[in-house]
Amino acid sequence: MSVPASPLTAPPAVGDRVTLDIHDLAFGGEGVGRLGEFVVFVPFVCPGERIEAKLTEVKKNFARGALVRLITTAPERVEPRCEYFGECGGCQYQHLDYAAQLRWKRKQITDLFQRVGGFDGARVSEVIPCPQPYGYRNRILVRSQWNGPAKKLNLGFIRTDCNWVCDIESCAIAEPSVNEALLHWRRNPPPKGGLKTTLRLQAEGWTVPEHSFFQNNFFVLPDLLAAVRQRLTDAGTRHLIDAYCGVGFFSLSLADAVDSFLGVELDIPAIKAARENQARRQITNGEYVAGDTDALLPSLLNRLDPAKTAVLLDPPRVGCRPPTLQVLRETRPAQILYVSCHPATLARDLKLLCTDGLYELVDVQPVDMFPQTQHVECVADLRRVG
Repeated sequence: MSVPASPLTAPPAVGDRVTLDIHDLAFGGEGVGRLGEFVVFVPFVCPGERIEAKLTEVKKNFARGALVRLITTAPERVEPRCEYFGECGGCQYQHLDYAAQLRWKRKQITDLFQRVGGFDGARVSEVIPCPQPYGYRNRILVRSQWNGPAKKLNLGFIRTDCNWVCDIESCAIAEPSVNEALLHWRRNPPPKGGLKTTLRLQAEGWTVPEHSFFQNNFFVLPDLLAAVRQRLTDAGTRHLIDAYCGVGFFSLSLADAVDSFLGVELDIPAIKAARENQARRQITNGEYVAGDTDALLPSLLNRLDPAKTAVLLDPPRVGCRPPTLQVLRETRPAQILYVSCHPATLARDLKLLCTDGLYELVDVQPVDMFPQTQHVECVADLRRVG
């Protein structure tokens, strides 16, 4: 028998049980339902489902709830592969068919670009899928935490519902060799709680210091690189500035597509590694500079002809700092290629760069570097107007 969605007859309160029709999937992975005009977010549900939820948080205009039971299920729902799904906070979408994950990620990016940046959603292309949606992560960050009541050390990832550590023996989205390292780490645990450990599979042919950044999915990395290369060559720019260059992955991989390149990075071990990686490849048409991007970008841009220069931005998840964006607006390189794993901060930064018609957003190419999770990588192509 069909159960109707709960009407809103009184202000909702924590602990209330409500029936919801889930009609959307918000960026971050929570399903969206309504009590009248009151929005309720519930994780681990699919659009098209009717559910019973228990409210866990109530604010002025929205609430959050926990799934109590499924009344009707969506055809896109699948069985999660991981026994810790729903408890471990690493994944949000294992209950959702992979093709559906890609569709919803594109919708989320499109919505963010329209709402945050004021851009035409048609600029966002279909998401490039990962050929291996499980067992792809080459790097995980695990934690130790003393569990007083159980008198044991919990070893694993932060839980989805609190800041306690979920004790895990394997990770379904990690590469097999990373899971082997995880088992070894568990057999030889840290001496106490409160410690973080990075378990990483080394990128073949690349020097990557322990704490330096490298993309965490080798399987779809060629597609990400191809998306950047295509846009660089389409624009016909002859010089490349690789800001936040890390160990030089993009600039060294694209060195054959430009006359010259400059890389800048604050992480000293990463810059040393970039120079090592360059020497190993015998690439001679570029150099790497250690320092802060905000401080060095003006002088680097002054060394090149802006009309023939592309700037590649691959900043941390928080996006670019305002001084960097302002320098770009003042120097106006011909092309800005912005690689980001956070569509909201990407849309925010692109809006500022495009203000007053200085730049035009040509397109956005999402690449699914993080299957089963809320995250998605994007390559945005900006071209100077006029």
